[in-house]
Formats: sequence, C-alpha cells, structure tokens
Amino acid sequence: MDDTPLPSDETGAAEALMPGLDLPKAGPVPGYQVLARKYRPDTFEDLIGQAAMVRTLTNAFAAGRIAHAYMLTGVRGIGKTTTARLIARALNFRNAEINQPSMKLDVRGEHCDAIARSAHVDVMEMDAASRTGVGDIREILEGVRYAPVSARYKVYIIDEVHMLSTSAFNALLKTLEEPPEHAKFIFATTEIRKVPVTVLSRCQRFDLKRIDREVLTDHLERICGLESAQVERDGLSLISRAAEGSVRDGLSLLDQAIVQGAEADGPVTAVQIRDMLGLADRARVLDLLEHALGARTREALTELSSLYDAGGDPVVVTRDLLDYVHAASRVKAVGTGADLGEAADTVQRLAAIAESQSLAQLTRLWKILLTALDDVRTAPDPLAAAEMTLLRLVAASMLPPPEDAARLLASQPPAPADREAPGKSEPAALPAGTEAALDIEPEAADAPDVQQGPDTFEALIAMLQDRRDIILQLDVERCVRPVSFKPGAMTYQPTEDAPSDLAQRLSKRLQEWTETRWMILADANAKGGETWSERRQRGKQERMADIRSDPAVEEAMRLFPGAEIVRVIDAVPTTEPDDETSQAENRA
Repeated sequence: MDDTPLPSDETGAAEALMPGLDLPKAGPVPGYQVLARKYRPDTFEDLIGQAAMVRTLTNAFAAGRIAHAYMLTGVRGIGKTTTARLIARALNFRNAEINQPSMKLDVRGEHCDAIARSAHVDVMEMDAASRTGVGDIREILEGVRYAPVSARYKVYIIDEVHMLSTSAFNALLKTLEEPPEHAKFIFATTEIRKVPVTVLSRCQRFDLKRIDREVLTDHLERICGLESAQVERDGLSLISRAAEGSVRDGLSLLDQAIVQGAEADGPVTAVQIRDMLGLADRARVLDLLEHALGARTREALTELSSLYDAGGDPVVVTRDLLDYVHAASRVKAVGTGADLGEAADTVQRLAAIAESQSLAQLTRLWKILLTALDDVRTAPDPLAAAEMTLLRLVAASMLPPPEDAARLLASQPPAPADREAPGKSEPAALPAGTEAALDIEPEAADAPDVQQGPDTFEALIAMLQDRRDIILQLDVERCVRPVSFKPGAMTYQPTEDAPSDLAQRLSKRLQEWTETRWMILADANAKGGETWSERRQRGKQERMADIRSDPAVEEAMRLFPGAEIVRVIDAVPTTEPDDETSQAENRA
C-alpha cells in the first residue's frame, strides 16, 4: 500500500491521482456584490428622501410613544424592506451603554448584525406573496404569545402584505389590535389600496416618497466616487429619470452603466447610457417639438425619421414630447422658477415655447399627445402613428387659441348651407384633442346666410314661444345672458346652472325651424347681459313701481289702509312676451 498521504484540498488530490495534469493554481475568487445590496442604508441617516418619516419616528422613540404596528408603502425599490429592518434594529437596540429603543444606529448593537442579515431568531420576515393563506398567519399568531428569546421585542416583518387572503387578514385583526407587549408588526406593500381599511386603522402608516431626480442623481454620483467609477453627470441624470424615483432601479442601472466604460478610457458618456437605455436624445426631441410648433412639417418628419434610425422608440419619443409640453405648461403658469429638473438651456427653450403659446393652446397640445401615446403603443406601425401625431401638432399650431376661435367664428359673416362662401374653401377638421372650452354645434363651423328666422334675441324668444318648445324656451329664458346676436350666429354667457347641452339643442331646433345652420356659442368668460327672466322680473318691478306712484292708486291706498296690490289687469288684452312666458311657465 502506498503510504503517501492524500492532500487535503481537491486540487492536490487530483494531482496525486493524475500526475502531470496541468491545473490552474487555486486562489480566492472574491464574490461580487451588486450595488443595490452593497450600498443598502445601514442607518436612518443613510435613507435619502424620507426625512419626514425619520423625523416622526425619532420623535416617537424619544417620547417613548412607540406604535405596535407600522405600515410602509411606496413604489418598488424605494426602501420599504430596508426601513423595516432598520426599525427592527431600533426597537431591539442594545449595547454596553444603551439598553432601550434607539434611532441612533451608527454604533452597532448586539442584535444589529443578525437582524441586518435576516438571521435573528426574534425577527421573523415573511413574504406574503408566497405565503398568502390563513394557515401561514396562524403559525405567526401561535408564536406571538411566547416571549422573545434574546431580544427586547419579537418583530414580525410581512412584505407585500396586500397579497394575504381575506381570511388571513381576518385572522390577523384581533392580534394586530391588541398584541402582547413584546410583539411588534411591520408591514410593507406596494398596493396600499388592496389592504383592508380594518388593517390600516390599526397601523401607523408611512408613505415612502419617490426620490427626487436631482437627489437620486447626487446619490448615484457619490456611489460612483466610492466605486472609483467615472460617469458623466448627464448620464446619471438619464439613469435617475429612467429609475422613476426608485433607488434600487437606479443602482441596478448604474451597475450596468459602469460596465460600459470597462474597455474605454475616460468616463462613461451620456450617449453610451442613452444607447444602453434605448432612449432618444432628449435635446433632439425638443428640436422635434419646436419644428412641429413652428409648422415646419418637412423638418419635423425628417427629425423623427432620424431619431428612429438612431434607435429611438416612437413610444419614448411621444412620451418625451408629452413631458416637454407639460414642462412648458408649468413655465407658462408659474414662470421659469418652476422646478422642472431640466438643464438651464432646456428651461430657456421651454420658456420660448411657453411664450409663443397660450395656456389653452398648450392644454390642447397635451390632449393631442396624451391621446396619441396610446395610439403609438397599440398601432401596428408605431412610427407611422408617431408621424400622424406630428401632423396633428403641426395642424394644431396653425389654429388660433381656443378662446379666440369662437370669437373669430362669431365675427365672420355666415355662409349659405348649400354652397361654400366665396373665396373660402371647406374648413379643415380640428385635430383630436383640439376642442375649445365652448359648447359649439359640430355642423355650425360654416354658418350660412339666414333668409328667415329671428334677427334679434327678442325675436328668438318670440319664436320659441310660437313653437311651444316649453323646456327649451324656459332654459333659454333663465340661463342665457346674450353677448352678441345676428342672423345665423349667437354668443352668450351661460349661467352657473345652465344645461351643458343647451347650445347644441338650440342650434338643432333653429336649424329645423329655419332650414339654415346656426352657430350657437356658449362662452363662460364673456360678459353677457340680463337673462330674459331677469329682464321680465325687472320690468314687472318697474311697472309695479309706476302703478304705486299713480295719484289715483295712492289715494285708494290712503282710503283703504292695509290694502295690497295683488294683480294688475290691463284694460286691453296684450300679447307681450311677458304674459306668454308666464303662461308657458305655468304650463311647465
């Protein structure tokens, strides 16, 4: 028997059994840890963007008013699980100097390492997405009554708690309302609306906010410094934007971005990150918007085609256009001091767009793009849908502001219904989303010459009385404050309780009665006169005042103290609109 001792390691054993085998020398291979785990907050001070929650918890711990249950809610990757572990550490903090709950975790306590590794016997973490039944909750409830083994509190962390079944929630309610002194519950969820109100009412709720883009960009820049990685600030801003307020998503994208510079000298550029994310150049998207709003159709379509060839997704381009219109609207509303999260030159360009457009026009552009975003997503050819969106923007840029469109139409002479007005072509249809804030009859865009029908507002009231359309008559008399009236067109200011479809109903009836098209505009911003009902009431009051001042009536009132004037009867019957209207109201 060979007395040569066998090596203890596997490489030595292989060499002993197979001499001459050329094996690589064994050595330690350090394990890589992703940034999202490596830079997980270790203290409450490390949490970014959650100052309100940290302040509330700090005050509560200092005052000894510690809740028995917490509900943490927010988007994915915002730090709910990390915060739950920090709270568990704070509840069970103990070291040689401190033996009470403490929010100061910069000095490690005897339970901190085990809780941070999810390896503490008294801190149980449960994923409700995989353990949704009432039986899983019963296991927890059976252990709640037992005192902790080594820590101060038994802490139950239930992630994605909204995934629990209804019966599981019901089983939890009683214990959650009156738990033992040694038990604490911490819940985390991304779907707070799915958590029963009966559970929410028993918890202290904290809404973890999305991290601001600039704050997240600064955080990523600090981590790049710790990792000795060079990434352009603009590239980090793109990552923050793509992360949508999620720290974990931002760190995962940063992990991917750092690799982009592994084979190149110098920092990772914004262009490289843009290519990695599949984003179009946002500066070029702003060029695209400026071309469209300047009615430069050829340049706009060429720019879109160039963006598409460079890898730009039509959906992303449309979304960027939507973001820029929203930003321009904010600049229009509150000035350049609005917090847009954009570079200074971009803000200047947005201010120029806002100056060239009214707020109503920007609202119209927003509506066009919002509708188009779904169209581009679902279209069989997204590029074609994006091109049609650009054409709508170009068409909208050549239209007057919505608030001026009605006045412009009302000031134009009406055209015949059966022929076009001389020197005018058929008006183009408004793009989707360009409806003005007015009640306009769709067929009244080109009002015709009116050969018959009312030529004054008083004549309109008389026609309504003659036609016996009682409901329409009463609505017009009570809700219409006339602004302007001419054959074929009327603009009025509606009262607060005016029916929303009054303009359409009146236009339709007049077209039926006069066989011509009428353009009826309801402009809430216009300054109209009295309604017909107000005018009639004022007339009655003036007439009654005249009667009371008549010498004969004054003498009769003197001779009969306490007498009242109940009704006035004319000696000769009259057919004034006032009497006809009163009869119509009585019949209604």
